[in-house]
Amino acid sequence: MGQRKSALACTVCGSRNYSRAVSDTNRTERLEVKKFCKYCEKHTLHSETK
Repeated sequence: MGQRKSALACTVCGSRNYSRAVSDTNRTERLEVKKFCKYCEKHTLHSETK
């Protein structure tokens, strides 16, 4: 059981700016984090995608 990658996409413009390694595949909710989006040029909410 290795780790898989998941992308974090900006909820405002939809661009996938960050990626992270995910080890727990049994989670049902998606991660949401405030991060800096270089396209919006401000801190926005980023949600986890596949």
